[in-house]
Amino acid sequence: MGRTIVILVARLIFAAVFAMAVSFKFAGMANTAAYIAAAGLPFPLLLAWLAAIFEVGLILAFLTGAYFSDAALLAGAYVVFLAFAFHGPSHWQANQDEFGFFIDHFTFLAGLLFAAVHGPGERLALRKGFVWKDEAASAN
Repeated sequence: MGRTIVILVARLIFAAVFAMAVSFKFAGMANTAAYIAAAGLPFPLLLAWLAAIFEVGLILAFLTGAYFSDAALLAGAYVVFLAFAFHGPSHWQANQDEFGFFIDHFTFLAGLLFAAVHGPGERLALRKGFVWKDEAASAN
């Protein structure tokens, strides 16, 4: 029972982090686009909307457990991209806090990779995915 609770709490934390991010995007899509443009990326408004849609998909995957491992891997790649695009070495000279933000993304990546390998748990999880099947589920 304790393992199940811990896994569900972790899934809720992953979902909550992306829910906060997407809520800021929907509350101020123009501000998000301006931030993306300041990083030098093309088509900032389009990228802002694509990021919001992607984050909604991640939230659904983390909450339902469907495509959980796939979502965790994609979220990990996304987090690494965000680390370099918005907090990478080119930002450290102007603001040393950016180095801390950069490192924080890799801590989050570690959790996402661990989650991708171990899956969504045995409770409250839709067993669907592309990358690999959960060995426990496929044994039944």
